Amino acid sequence: MKNKYADLIEQTFDFPTDAFTVKNNVLHWYDVNIEEIAKKYGTPLKLTNLPKISMQIQKAKRLFKNGMKKINYKGNYNYCYCTKSSHFSFILNEVLNNDVHLETSSGFDIDIVRQLFEKGKISKKQFIVCNGFKKIDYIEKSAALINEGFENLIPVIDNKKELTVYQNLVKEKLKFGIRIASEEDPKFEFYTSRLGIGYKDIVPFYIDQIQDKEWLELKMLHFFINTGIQDTAYYWNELAKCVSVYCNLKEVCPHLDSLNIGGGFPIQQSLSFNYDYQYMIEEIVSQIKIMCNDRGVEEPNIFTEFGSYTVGEAGAVVYSIIGQKQQNDKEKWNMIDSSFMTTLPDTWAINKRFILFAINNWDKPYERVFLGGLTCDSDDYYNSEQHSNAIYLPEYNEKANQLIGFFHTGAYQETVGGYGGIQHCLTPAPKHIILNKNEKGEIETKLFAEEQKVEKMLSILGY
Repeated sequence: MKNKYADLIEQTFDFPTDAFTVKNNVLHWYDVNIEEIAKKYGTPLKLTNLPKISMQIQKAKRLFKNGMKKINYKGNYNYCYCTKSSHFSFILNEVLNNDVHLETSSGFDIDIVRQLFEKGKISKKQFIVCNGFKKIDYIEKSAALINEGFENLIPVIDNKKELTVYQNLVKEKLKFGIRIASEEDPKFEFYTSRLGIGYKDIVPFYIDQIQDKEWLELKMLHFFINTGIQDTAYYWNELAKCVSVYCNLKEVCPHLDSLNIGGGFPIQQSLSFNYDYQYMIEEIVSQIKIMCNDRGVEEPNIFTEFGSYTVGEAGAVVYSIIGQKQQNDKEKWNMIDSSFMTTLPDTWAINKRFILFAINNWDKPYERVFLGGLTCDSDDYYNSEQHSNAIYLPEYNEKANQLIGFFHTGAYQETVGGYGGIQHCLTPAPKHIILNKNEKGEIETKLFAEEQKVEKMLSILGY
């Protein structure tokens, strides 16, 4: 009778995978024994797998290179890391080992850029693409870097007023971009993005306020949609409109040479995930080439700003089941030793689902359960998987420590959850462990942050 947890997984998915294997009834993540780490450091536990970040970056660079070569694309490809997805220093250090560029979204991002430069992590030649609706400090800080010789810092203008402020601050020639206010998917409550300048307004804006000013050099057109890069009629339609605007603009603006298609590459958040990256890249590059060639326009350099794609699959969170409650005839609640609202806030904020596995006890029978967090909030729970409307875990045994792990959680969860600050019901932030390879290629662990102490929380609260 196949009633073990291992049987369930093997019958449900193509298992094992490149990321997940089981040895001696214990889950391994990229050949890392998660149970051993949990025993060493305790739970709850955040994990960051640095080698996976480099794997993601090199994969995208390789696929774009292959796609461009296949169709004889004339422009260059530039990979930018979207810093807002995770600002940690160890993340940026790993990212920058891969000859990439950066995209920023706030004035404090510029402070990080300055620190990276002072530490020799970046040069003044690297592209720094400054996005977002900009407060004055953001404009002032980025303008200061331009004046200091950061020759490829590109402010992407979100509104016409920003350009005026930059003109008053930048001492010499200003290289900049313009963001298109794309039309959003019908599922949204609004039709046009709150960010950027409308499709129809961009060329007139250039002719009226930029064209005759030789100290202004428009280099980039920026495009991004909230649904991300998907093989849908909506995405291809918006991309076509974007390239059309680029061609119209290029005809009156000889300096324009770059098209930024933003971010939005999906990541694996279910074992049933299926996305053909090579096909999508080839199609994107091909569509841009065809439309530009039809208009007699030189093919632009392509920029991407990958955030979740870069760091998402490098993250994991591990919990212990500290008790089970039978609330009625059908519902069993397994309680974790932390809170979903604080450590995985997207699970309640936008009902996001991650890959969930038992870490140990794969040889035990399974049961259907609900997962509950420690806060008193009714939304602090997890009740379904990406692939099904239920959760199954090894049967609860109070004498056996049951560990569970959520994987590919590396993007945005720390910032959304308020890393190191005050959390719901004063739930402490968990330990944070970094996984990296040593010179021998062996995985080593390093404690980045201890579990949040009561003294720190009381200090924040003014006690």
